[in-house]
Amino acid sequence: MTNDRIKEILLDLEPCQIDFTVIQTGKESKRVNGFYQPDTHEIFIHNLNLKSENMLIYTAIHEYTHHVCTIEKQENNPGYGKACKVHTQEFWARFGTLLNIAEQKGYYSIGWENNAELKELTEDIKTNYLAKNGELMKEFGKKLARAMELCAEADIRYEDYIDRVLCLPRNAAKDIRRVGAVEVNPAIGFDNMKVVASIKKKDDRAEVEQQLMEGGKSPASVREMMKQKSAEARNVDPKAKLEKEKSRLEKTIAQLTQRLEYVEESLASL
Repeated sequence: MTNDRIKEILLDLEPCQIDFTVIQTGKESKRVNGFYQPDTHEIFIHNLNLKSENMLIYTAIHEYTHHVCTIEKQENNPGYGKACKVHTQEFWARFGTLLNIAEQKGYYSIGWENNAELKELTEDIKTNYLAKNGELMKEFGKKLARAMELCAEADIRYEDYIDRVLCLPRNAAKDIRRVGAVEVNPAIGFDNMKVVASIKKKDDRAEVEQQLMEGGKSPASVREMMKQKSAEARNVDPKAKLEKEKSRLEKTIAQLTQRLEYVEESLASL
């Protein structure tokens, strides 16, 4: 597959106003299958790492996601992509969306259903591990809730009981108890159950659970959907959000500067 054809496919998934270049390096790499240069908008693919055009397209979509996200972020932050975390939840959500489009248009296919052994193993994992573990953790949550009630009745500090008797991290115990307190389908697995249980409104929980049950969307995509809905509900202006972050960073810098001056003075007096 030529570089031009790869670029044509990527643009068909999602148009982008800022041009980019696709370069197949003709090399192997033990570290990465590809990478993106945000300053030159170049997508490099180590095509000798990849055994099929399907895997080539997967890697190309991954790097193109970096390009799309970088262009959008650079509108408000010109330095974005050079010294910041790029594999964010937002990135993985966007990547998942582009993969879904690629599958719908026939450019890419994960193809797990075509492998008989993998298909059987997948059903085994979903039924006997994800779902059963979800059911177990739901019951665990109910047991912890009862333990909390009994601690209160016996004038026992519940946090101390969690810390030193059950030896559970407090946040983990909180998540487990929350899962046991709401109606959530164990089939989505415990980690996804925690996400659903954290949602206050019953209708919103049902919507997110349905998204996870239907498949095709990653947990990152669902979390990003929740984040966007929350932002829309609060009507958050992107500029106001950046100004708030700027103010927070300036305050942090001022505090660190003050601390640095104190340390320097202490060192000078020694």
